[in-house]
Amino acid sequence: MNIGRVTVVDPSVGHVITSLPAQNVYELGFSPLGTFIITWQRPSKDDNGDAVKNLKVWRVVGGGADADEDEHNVVGRFVQKSQTGWNLQYTYDEQYCARVVTNEVQFYQSGDLATVWNKLRVEGVTDFAVSPGENHSIAGQPAAVKVFNVANLDAPVSQKNFFKGDKVQLKWNDQGTNLIVLAQTEVDKSGKSYYGETTLYLLSANGGFDSRIDLDKDGPIHDVTWSPNSKEFGVVYGYMPAKTTIFNTKANPTHSFALGPRNTILFSPHGKFVLVAGFGNLAGQMDIYDMEKDYEKICTIEASNASVCEWSPDGKHILTATTSPRLRVDNGVRIWHVGGGLMYNEELQELYHVTWRPQSPKSHPLDNPLHPMPTPHASALAYLGAVKTPSKPAGAYRPPGARGTLTPLAFKREDEGGAAYVSNGSLSLGLGANGFGKPRKREIPGAEAVGDDNQATTGTAPAEGDENLTKAAAKNKKKRDARKAKDAADKATGLAPPDSVPSVTAANPSRSPERRDQKRHERNRSRGQLDTRPRSQQRRKEQRQPERHPQRPPPPTAAANGTSADAPQEAPELSATSPGSGGTAQDKKTRALLKKLRAIDDLKMRRAGGEKLEGTQIKKMDTEDEVRKELEGLGWTD
Repeated sequence: MNIGRVTVVDPSVGHVITSLPAQNVYELGFSPLGTFIITWQRPSKDDNGDAVKNLKVWRVVGGGADADEDEHNVVGRFVQKSQTGWNLQYTYDEQYCARVVTNEVQFYQSGDLATVWNKLRVEGVTDFAVSPGENHSIAGQPAAVKVFNVANLDAPVSQKNFFKGDKVQLKWNDQGTNLIVLAQTEVDKSGKSYYGETTLYLLSANGGFDSRIDLDKDGPIHDVTWSPNSKEFGVVYGYMPAKTTIFNTKANPTHSFALGPRNTILFSPHGKFVLVAGFGNLAGQMDIYDMEKDYEKICTIEASNASVCEWSPDGKHILTATTSPRLRVDNGVRIWHVGGGLMYNEELQELYHVTWRPQSPKSHPLDNPLHPMPTPHASALAYLGAVKTPSKPAGAYRPPGARGTLTPLAFKREDEGGAAYVSNGSLSLGLGANGFGKPRKREIPGAEAVGDDNQATTGTAPAEGDENLTKAAAKNKKKRDARKAKDAADKATGLAPPDSVPSVTAANPSRSPERRDQKRHERNRSRGQLDTRPRSQQRRKEQRQPERHPQRPPPPTAAANGTSADAPQEAPELSATSPGSGGTAQDKKTRALLKKLRAIDDLKMRRAGGEKLEGTQIKKMDTEDEVRKELEGLGWTD
């Protein structure tokens, strides 16, 4: 596909079947039997301001490389603004196709897209899915999922309402008999997750069964996939390390794998093997299990940084690739055998997409995929020969004091024997998980610390009878009790009449507000800050502390120095390099040029010492003659 045309090629022989005159195509897809090709172009407007029909359906066979749209028999054209859900959905036999518009799903006969064959009116519909099976069923949403038969759209055959669901994913099995609904909310009101809450439901196409799938581990649902036999499906769920479980069509668990950092599950095309892997921000390990031998583990493959993972149509190989723009480095393709060996490797500068050629698994009978093992390609042998095998497995960093000792259970993952992760329902980053750390208090720099009783540790006393005092609050309470006891003792001995006992604040002038303000201003003046108080307060302070402000001797008069008061004072002589001198504009320019000359001398010394200089530094050195000429023009000499 280039910018001006879309070329369709027969991959078995390499011949060009047709070339479509479609410009700036961003998305394309084929119908199930390959009869039609659908293209989507970026939305635009014509000269009259009307929207251009940017979704086009073409017949694959017909026309040549120089034909126009009409000669290629364009079956239909539509206006499709959103790139999300842009493609038409076909039944397995291509008899019907459908697309969603405002508040309804429109059905067409695939050969005639100019006429709406039937329509399903659903207020607020945002998505739908046509089953791949022979029963021609359709499921749609929002807030409720309803299953209809395409031949009869009057009443749903099955439906499920959701109390928690802002968006859903609809996953049919290959036979079109059962539907998995993955509902997700934008916000988790319980506060356990930043990414909303996910729930899983199972519905039958005939309306005989619908149930919520109970998951026994808290956390998000990472992936859910049907097996090709349409009788079971796998779910990866829970906080890391995640749990992977196989369910039957009655939502009953039949097998659970070991816990681990995994977020992907893929069944082989024949349903014999299942792949459980961890991609994205995980290490990229892939575990292969044989489902026909009671889920016996075959191997673990290391496929770090993989962004694409697909089973081959023959069910014996696995394709992994690192693509751009997710990663701009280490782009390439690798093909692995199900037994764990690397069969092919190719590194590319920039790879955007890669996939297997679609083929039916029936054309590739599966005898014994593990024996004999195929011979790896030369590229795989070269890659394995160049990869360095680590002398010992690299583990997590451990401080010197903890090396050589057993790892405490509190620091182990659940799959390594540690405690299970339990969400405490708080999204605060300060709260510890699994007992790590203490709940942090809200702290404001410069403000008084706040205790557990929500009172300042140096402020008022806590309520009587409160036994949960902080250390500082208990100390302050002890001081207050001691003062009260002393005042009571003085009253009893008659040393001070009750009415003449001053308050704590009045008895201590150093703690009065005026005294505090005075001390603060004294500190400010000692630091060189400006005293912003009124002049009357400044004079009052000087009267209270005359000993701190001795009289300064008057400056010597001109007569005392033996000079006349009327004689003009001679200005000091300033040089171009004298520090702190303002000088004229010529003096400032001279100082700047001298500074530049000293920098050039420093660069010359660094180059003479063998240091490699940058290009800008060398250019600066080349300006030495110009700087010296400017200095001579200003009258400066060495």
